[in-house]
Amino acid sequence: MKIVLLDGYTVNPGDLSYAPLEALGDVVIYDYTPNDTDQVCQRIGDADAVLVNKIVMTAERMDRCPNLKYIGVQATGYNVVDTAAAKERGIVVTNVPAYSTPSVAQFTLALLLELTCHVAHHDNAVKEGRWCSCRDFCFWDMPVMELDGKTMGIIGFGNIGRAVGRLAKALGMRVLAAGSRPCEAGLAIADAYVDVDTLLRESDVISLHCPLFPQTHHIINAENLAKMKDGALLVNTARGPLVDQDALAEALNSGKLGGAALDVVEVEPMAETNPLLHAKNCMITPHIAWASHEARGRLLDTVIGNLKGWMEGTPQNVVHP
Repeated sequence: MKIVLLDGYTVNPGDLSYAPLEALGDVVIYDYTPNDTDQVCQRIGDADAVLVNKIVMTAERMDRCPNLKYIGVQATGYNVVDTAAAKERGIVVTNVPAYSTPSVAQFTLALLLELTCHVAHHDNAVKEGRWCSCRDFCFWDMPVMELDGKTMGIIGFGNIGRAVGRLAKALGMRVLAAGSRPCEAGLAIADAYVDVDTLLRESDVISLHCPLFPQTHHIINAENLAKMKDGALLVNTARGPLVDQDALAEALNSGKLGGAALDVVEVEPMAETNPLLHAKNCMITPHIAWASHEARGRLLDTVIGNLKGWMEGTPQNVVHP
């Protein structure tokens, strides 16, 4: 069995073991592969299985690698694979669901706490000597907000959304859910399932956890931003294109929103022309909510388990067009 991993560095920069993968066959691992058809196909060659993260697998690339029988996506989202073309060619495609739930929920809370407490700002101020020279026993120059009693609206109440909801409830927040069908697990957490308009109107904090579909593309746009409370906060650890960046920048710069914290943007890596780079009260991290050592370990374990299951005739986590 010949197995090629095309872009392994992001998941495993060297702190995880490939030994269980290498035990499955003749394995070739590349940290990076340019997303160029000729180079991708040259590296896959006559491999039976390929593992990818952000490398796109098109119908053309599959046709140029006729021995390919399996594509393992090292992520939950599998939009990098033309799944219809894979099905037509008898190629099995798998993904890794739910590996990052605790990490993304924790990171979402970290972003929210930074928005409301400004810990990093005040730490920097102290280290600049401002406390040492302060007349009073304390100082703050950005508002500190208490979350107890506030309302968090969560758009997308799946595994991650519910995990965030549990953390919000622990802080004493009221939780509204939208964008997902009510389920028993969700009803045990949310104070109410509501439509998106109600959620926008009533929430002090809105956190995005929905998938990116045509109907959710730019769900946070100028029209919906206008429905939000003045001074509301927005957190996005889901997908960048859920947010209209120009509209969000305008809402922040005008003072309509009190702040935003984003771990994702529309184009990644981030473009220097992105209007959010210089927007007021906008905190941006480089798509790392998923990237804890623990989450990456679960991801790699599942990638290897998916491949092994397929080799043994019991495929798991198979995705369909």
